[in-house]
Order: sequence, then C-alpha cells, then structure tokens
Amino acid sequence: MGFDSGSDSAFDLEAHRGGRALLPENSLPAFANALSMGVDTLELDVGITADGEVIVSHERGLNPDLARDANGAYVAAPGTPFVKLRLADLRTYDVGEIRPDSPYAKQFSDQRATPGTRIPTLSELFALVRKSGNTRVRFNIETKIDPNHPDETLDPQSFVTSLLGVIEAEKFSDRVMIQSFDWRTLQLVQQRAPKMPTVYLTLQRGSGQTVALDKATNWTAGLSPADHGGSLPRTIKAAGGAIWSPYFGDVTAPLIAEAHTLGLRVVVWTVNKREDMARMIETGVDGIISDRPDLLRQVAGEKGIALPAATPVEP
Repeated sequence: MGFDSGSDSAFDLEAHRGGRALLPENSLPAFANALSMGVDTLELDVGITADGEVIVSHERGLNPDLARDANGAYVAAPGTPFVKLRLADLRTYDVGEIRPDSPYAKQFSDQRATPGTRIPTLSELFALVRKSGNTRVRFNIETKIDPNHPDETLDPQSFVTSLLGVIEAEKFSDRVMIQSFDWRTLQLVQQRAPKMPTVYLTLQRGSGQTVALDKATNWTAGLSPADHGGSLPRTIKAAGGAIWSPYFGDVTAPLIAEAHTLGLRVVVWTVNKREDMARMIETGVDGIISDRPDLLRQVAGEKGIALPAATPVEP
C-alpha cells in the first residue's frame, strides 16, 4: 500500500532524488530504476529556468560535480543559476557521471554512470510515470529556494505559481506533496492548493541548521517554535503542515509520538544504512527517504511492511 488519503497508516518508501546511490540523481534513468524496483514515492527537487521551465535538480544551478559541457569539461564552481539559463542551454550539459575524485564520487562510489543524461523537466518525469503505467506512485517535490540567496531563484510567489501550473496542467495534483526547508513556499502552496499536502523539512544541527526551537529563522516564514511551547511538531501543525520531515538524527520516539498525537505524519531523511533504517521503523516513523531504495525495500520487507509494486519502465 502506498501512502494515500485513504490509508494513513501505510508506510511511505521514498527514493531520494530517484535513488542516487544507484544511478545519477534526479535523472530519468534513476526514476525509471525506482519505478522498476517499486517505491511508494519519488522524491525530487525542482528549479525554474530563465524561460520558465520547471526542471528537476537539487542544486539551484549547474552542479560542478555533475555537469559537463559539450566539450566534456566539468563546469567551474559555483555553477550558473538556472534562473539565468534557458532550457535549451541547460540541455547542452551532461549530468550522467559524477566528477571523479570529488567527495560526492567517494560517497556514492557504486553509482552507475549513464553518460549523455540530461537534466529533465518535471513534465518529462510525469511522462515517464505515465509510460510505466504506475497509477499509485506519489511525488515528494522539494522547492529549491533559499531565503539567503534570493538572487539565485525566482521569488517564492512566482516559483510556486510555475510549479503548481505544471502539476495542475499535467493532472498530477492528487499525487503530489510539496516539501521545503523554506516554509514560505509551503504557506503559498496551502493558500493556492489547499488539498495538496505540505511537508515541512527541518535540520536542527550544524552549519546547515534551518530551524531553532527558541526563535524564527530565515527559513521558517516568520513562524517561531517559541510561540508553540518550543515544539517543532506543534509549530508545523499550527502552520498547516501535513507532514514533518526532519533529518533522521534529529528525531526521537517521544517527538514522533507527539507529532502523531497532532495528526502529523513523520517522514525522515536521508537514511542509507540498514541499522538506521531498522531503528527508524522501530521508532515509529511513517516513511523513510533513502538514496538506497533497494536496501530500504529489503529492510521494510523484513519488518513485515507491505512493499509497493514494481512497474518496469525504460527511461
């Protein structure tokens, strides 16, 4: 059983960026592999080009560890933001192979390179899912927008307008959740598409921290946990969220129980080790986002979780 409004108890098995430990992230080959294996949800990230095309990419621009130009040279850091590139320009870059010797390459040394892979549009991903015949798989779509770098993307209003425009035109509204660390986009989605679940991403540690329990941050759209007893679940519930998506190292059984009491689902990111997957399932999470959906299927199966059906498809 996949997660749908009729089965709130079902576990949500999500392929992070399509399953980037296996194939190039956020690419049609990765998404085809995930569909062929069987997942509940394709997790992905989107950006918007200078000519208004919604494209699938984790970075806000060309990634120097992934993007090679027509001459085969990896682009120089930091990489041009998509908001300054047209789709036709974007198509000239190959993102099918990680830059050798980069930390990324070491992290995913078993990823199968697929040279010639292009950054896809969201519409192309929807077309692939149609081709697969999979009518159940859902989409967890992250808006890659950073309040600290407003010049590198469209503003939240325009970003959400473009994204919802594609989802609605393609008739996938009932199969999409929108997630973000930048809660401004989630507030806009709730106004514009109130039936679409919003997923509040949080990170409570390190240099990437996006939330604090005692104050609002640039990421939280003016919302402060201090106004909600210092509780992130209560803050997200008050904000109108359907799902809390914390870094898996930030959650505890009592926090998950609190979220459940409020009617929130908890989907953790990004869990790649067998023992962490098992522990998260035992702790009561409603879903796991993983770069290793193949391993997650194994662990979930061992835990007696019903596994999503495979729908084999070629990219």
